[in-house]
Amino acid sequence: MSVNSYEKPDFWSKKAFSEGYPARSVYKLKEINEKYSLFTKGSCVLDLGAAPGSWTVFILRTLAGSGKVVSVDLKPLAKNVTGTNLVFLQGDLYDEDVQARLKSEGPYDVLVCDAAPPTTGNRLIDTSRSVDLAETAVYYAQAMLKKGGHCAVKIFQGGDQQAVLAKMKTLFSSARSFKPAACRSESFETYLIGLGKKAD
Repeated sequence: MSVNSYEKPDFWSKKAFSEGYPARSVYKLKEINEKYSLFTKGSCVLDLGAAPGSWTVFILRTLAGSGKVVSVDLKPLAKNVTGTNLVFLQGDLYDEDVQARLKSEGPYDVLVCDAAPPTTGNRLIDTSRSVDLAETAVYYAQAMLKKGGHCAVKIFQGGDQQAVLAKMKTLFSSARSFKPAACRSESFETYLIGLGKKAD
């Protein structure tokens, strides 16, 4: 896969910029939410790995001033990503202080995670790091979602995806994988969807 294939804007990228979203990834969440109804007005949503902020913007627009979005990333959000019901925390998901702060803003109705590790080109390393991130997101879901809550977590295919999905099946009434149409054809990412968090 050439680097240029990611640099050249495709249909989804152009559509995202024209609609005021920082990145094309918004359409993955849009499709996931249309299919699984993760969040609606009034939802309290935790967005892990949020930068540059397309998912956060889409959630804010869906909530239309209701509910709350709590977003976190190592990098800052794009400057135009703002909202009176947005809380942004710049920090590391693995940091205990960050975890404590995020927990204090919850509990949440929904958790979404579009975080991806810096890719090396070595698929074994990349998928392993992606599994670590997905497992961390599932830990957050277990600790911070309300009963009945939902989650959507990105993971690279080819790693220990089935083990993460098996863990989610113990936490949620149903769990499955789903690859939105807006994923690039050459991409090996998919999403794990957990619906209806069981009681602790």
